[in-house]
Amino acid sequence: MLIAQISDTHVQLPGGELDRHYDTAGHLERAVRHLNALEPRPDVVLLTGDTVDAGLAEEYGRLRDILSELKAPLFVIPGNHDGREEMRRAFAGGYLPRDGFLQYAVEEWPVRLIGLDTHVAGEPGGRLCEERLKWLAARLAEAPEQPTVLFLHHPPFRTGLALMDSIGLQGAEELARVITPHRQVRQLLSGHIHRPIITGFAGTVASVCPSTAHQAALDLPPAFRLATVMEPPAAALLLWDETSGTLVTI
Repeated sequence: MLIAQISDTHVQLPGGELDRHYDTAGHLERAVRHLNALEPRPDVVLLTGDTVDAGLAEEYGRLRDILSELKAPLFVIPGNHDGREEMRRAFAGGYLPRDGFLQYAVEEWPVRLIGLDTHVAGEPGGRLCEERLKWLAARLAEAPEQPTVLFLHHPPFRTGLALMDSIGLQGAEELARVITPHRQVRQLLSGHIHRPIITGFAGTVASVCPSTAHQAALDLPPAFRLATVMEPPAAALLLWDETSGTLVTI
């Protein structure tokens, strides 16, 4: 099984600031063509939030037009730039729940996929509240032997980028307590930071996928600013080897 992750696509309407300066929609179009051309082609594509920039219905229309060219099934979760209800309407009729948080489990492949909703309306940081964590605990208890990947927008760890860490995830310690007993969780995939990062978390691996467009400058402490650089856009690929029972980021 081959899993592709893309993140922080920030699609705007034509003429928007990100559209003009970073060509976010054009970069996403190139990412779609790249994923479609891979051999073997990914079995699934996960889009880990900040799919659009202002959460507008019109932005989601443009986003869907671009993503409709993907040859693999797509699963999305919201980031802080998304609108939960606008996203629900844009991707209605599929895997997203009809109400409440946009959290769900995907069961069709050798690796179980669980999407988590860290969105907090009007705030740049994320949160996993008691309700969301209880939902996750129940899902993990359902299949303790099934290799599982969690995907969420806000990374559950400090990255060293001071400003981004200030708008990180509330509830990360509680998330770790939920995950730790569940050895079937092989990796947590996130976005938000616009840089590739990987670390250990709660007895498993946690990673950040870079943006399909602009990246965050590598400003380590004492820097406290949000700057962008046009380092190469990227996606992440994870290969599940069923014979050895390992998940490899490639």
